[in-house]
Amino acid sequence: MGSDEATAVSGVADSGTPETADASADAITTMAAKRYPIAPGVRVNVRSGPGTIYEIVKILPLGASVPVNCQRRGETVTGPYGTSNIWDNIANGQYVSDTYVHTGSDGYVAAPCS
Repeated sequence: MGSDEATAVSGVADSGTPETADASADAITTMAAKRYPIAPGVRVNVRSGPGTIYEIVKILPLGASVPVNCQRRGETVTGPYGTSNIWDNIANGQYVSDTYVHTGSDGYVAAPCS
């Protein structure tokens, strides 16, 4: 892990009927990615790809939580939650090492990125 990785410190149609509206709301809820907290006391670098060689696109603030849209293998990094080569895609072109995200798992919690 590069020491610069962290610093301590829907398209559902609605016909208008109540049954359809409820089903639409449920479909939208199930399509949303679950959010996971970043390790406490850490500001994490968000990278343009799955490794510390990629450009930093932003830095997450303390106490942030992120969606995990998909995951991909990349550079092996050591962080508060262990050592892993899994990187979490949190937005288009934005990745954070899974070792800084409290997913409750050492493995994949989302589908592989395509």
